[in-house]
Amino acid sequence: MDADLKEPQKKLESAVEFFKKEIQTLRTGRPSLSLLENVKVSYYGNPSSVDKVASLNIMDNRIIVISPWDMKMIPEIEKAILAANIGLTPQNDGKVIRIAVPPMTEERRKQMVKLLKKMAEEAKIAIRNIRRDGNDDLKKKKSDGLIQEDRLKKLQDELQKMTDQTVQKIDDLTQKKEQEIMTT
Repeated sequence: MDADLKEPQKKLESAVEFFKKEIQTLRTGRPSLSLLENVKVSYYGNPSSVDKVASLNIMDNRIIVISPWDMKMIPEIEKAILAANIGLTPQNDGKVIRIAVPPMTEERRKQMVKLLKKMAEEAKIAIRNIRRDGNDDLKKKKSDGLIQEDRLKKLQDELQKMTDQTVQKIDDLTQKKEQEIMTT
């Protein structure tokens, strides 16, 4: 790896990691604890994720069970789940909160795929912006006399290859997640 391309490479890798985390929150047919990842609960005045104030489990492949460590947190957790607008309704029995994850309809699956494709396109735009910024940096180095014309072309070609590989990773992740949404 060329030293002049280390920064764009790091940014491209972080764009893929961000995309991976973002698509984990998309609901498939089976429950996933990542559905609650963005739910924040007020815990002694500080916003905390649900997994920091309770244990989370999946039962019977359809029910997420939240067992708060402090029973006073049950109403707070319920409010936070409803406020997060993730399409799930919590039910409590005084000791635990259960969230039944209903099977997805065909229409809902198509909506999720549409959202997935929108996320993928946003990731690709971010990747193209990283490529543009990398090319701008290389051109600035050439104008400052730090690199020669032939080296500039070589680095730009290498940056384009890295960009293409990253876009392919996004496409692969998107295809895999789409298959998961449509089949489970």
